[in-house]
Formats: sequence, C-alpha cells, structure tokens
Amino acid sequence: MASITQTFTDNPGKPATVDGVYSEQEVRLANRNSGIILETLRHDITPTGAHYLLTHFDVPQIDARTYRLSFGAGFEAPFDLSLDEIRALPQVTMPVTLECAGNGRARVSPRSHSMPWSVEAVGTSEWTGTPLAPLIERARPKGGTVDIVFTGADEGFDNGVRHFFGRSLSLERIAEMDVLLVHQMNGAPLLPQHGAPLRIIVPGWYGMASVKWLSRIEAVDTPYDGFQQVQTYRYRDHADDPGRPVTSIRVKSLMVPPGIPDWVTRLRYVEPGPVEIVGRAWAGKVPVAKVEFGVGDSWSDAKLAPAPGPYAWSRWSVTWQATPGEHLLRCRATDAEGNTQPLEQRWDASGFGNNAAHSVGVYVP
Repeated sequence: MASITQTFTDNPGKPATVDGVYSEQEVRLANRNSGIILETLRHDITPTGAHYLLTHFDVPQIDARTYRLSFGAGFEAPFDLSLDEIRALPQVTMPVTLECAGNGRARVSPRSHSMPWSVEAVGTSEWTGTPLAPLIERARPKGGTVDIVFTGADEGFDNGVRHFFGRSLSLERIAEMDVLLVHQMNGAPLLPQHGAPLRIIVPGWYGMASVKWLSRIEAVDTPYDGFQQVQTYRYRDHADDPGRPVTSIRVKSLMVPPGIPDWVTRLRYVEPGPVEIVGRAWAGKVPVAKVEFGVGDSWSDAKLAPAPGPYAWSRWSVTWQATPGEHLLRCRATDAEGNTQPLEQRWDASGFGNNAAHSVGVYVP
C-alpha cells in the first residue's frame, strides 16, 4: 500500500485485485455505500432507505435555509436561486430508475479496485423538482457554448487529483432530455446522503450523471475536462485506452430471490411446487420489450407489466414449477432496439456497464 504522502502527492494508482478476495479499503467502501435489498424489487417504487447509495467523498453539510444555486460563469444573464425560489417554479414528479455505472464490477475478472458492487446498485424513486432546460434558457449561455457543467459541493482526491465532483452535458443533450433539478425523493425532502438540498436527475443515464449536492452550474466553450468526466466513467479495453464515455443505461433485469436464504452464502431453499418468481427490468433510452426466465439452459418468456413511467423499470413475473434438486435460476431482458443481456459479464477495465443475466442458486428438497 502507498504511504500517506504518496496518496496525495505521487499517487501510484489503484492496487491489484485478487478474485474473491477483498481488501480492507474495498470493504470500507462497501460499508459506506449500500445496495438495494433485492426483496424490495416487489415494489414499483423503492423504499427510500433501500435505494442504492454511492458517495464518492464526504457528505457535505449544507444549510437549506441559506442555500443558493448559482448559474454563473459562461452565461449572459447569470443569476442565483434559493431553495424556496426553486420550489416556487413549475414542479414535476417523475419515477426514474437509477443504476450505478459500476454495478456488477465484482463479477468481472480481473476487477478494478473500487466499490465492489455485485448486482444491487439500482433503485427507482419518484423524484420531484423543476425542469432544467427553461433555467438554462433564462441564463442564456454565451455564444460558442459547448457544455453545461454541474458541480457538487463534495470534494476529495481520486488517483491523486483533488477536485469537486463535477459532470457536464451538452446543450443538445439538455434540450432532448428531461433533466430535473430535484429537491424531493419519494415525497420527502432529499436526505443528506442522496444530495440534499438539491441535485440533478438525468433520466436514462447511469447515476454518475445525476450530480448530488449541486452548488453551481456553468457554461463552457470547450469540452469539459473535469476528472469525473474524462478520467473515469469511460469504457476502456485496457488501462491506457482513452475509452468511450459511459452514458445511457444498458438493458438489465433482476429477480427477487425465491424461498428462504442461507445466512452466509445467500443460496436459497425453495419448497417443491409452483413458485411465483417476480423481478424488475429496465433500459436507459428505450422500453423493455421482453424478459426471459431461465432454469439451467431452458428459457421461457415472462409476463411483462407496463412501466410506471418512460424512465422507470417494469415488473415481470413467471410461475416456476420447482422440482427436487439444485437449480440455477436466471433472467435476461431485451430492449425495444433488440439488445439482450449477455449470459456472461462483458469485459471493461473499470467494470462499468455490466448487465449480465442475473442468476440465483436454489435447492429444492
């Protein structure tokens, strides 16, 4: 491990990993960041306390009473807004499924040393806020603007680089997307860990785009080169690959594990006979077209219910006739463009965008 000084002055890069063995640092990250409880996939809307959580640095302490959001550099008509002024604007409540771009990283071999997500980094909430696009128009980006930059109040080091968490979207993206400035989650004010008092929600994209603890919005006339935009959240075939940006969510599905679990392994004990299997399926840009349920190498179509919104997951269900023995249950979804979840994890140097079919091992006596 690097010395304390090296961490901040001459960062040696991420440590090597060993399959199935997690370092103290990875365990510490896992203790700070929680995933969805798979049993709550039964709900259209994830209970707030069960929604996945990823916090890069520290949760900043922000007083909502004195908070102001700045539309500043790069605008012809800059202005600030208080939280009360934002609440007084036209409001929208939208169910949106968010998924961490690193969901599934722990199942890639060799994996990147980072938050060791398995499959639980996802959740769907009803987000309430005001549309972003009219406010960008009001601020009037200067001629030549390329990107709109969103900067959070959370600051730290990543690979030796000190920065505030920031991301950007192009003007064209903002015009075509339903981006919201959000102050409520499931009908209540945002919790501190979920970005209070204000965050953005970028529907259809992986969660890194939905900047939390939003402090300022700026317009720039060259492509934004912040660390979280260009140094990470890129699909790479190897460490030196400049990569392609991570954007919209790939089609994916999960199931509620049936039966009852073993405490340590989470393998399932299921009584023989008919068993209802339920789950959720989602995709970023387009609707889910079908979900298949598999037992071993045998697949059948599941019943797919309408999604509660264009950016929210759909419920699927199937009745499985459980017979004695050990079984591997799987699910895979296909979106309206014909993209289907692979059966094996796809390779990415940082473990981003993994959408392999969900599998659950069960024993039937």
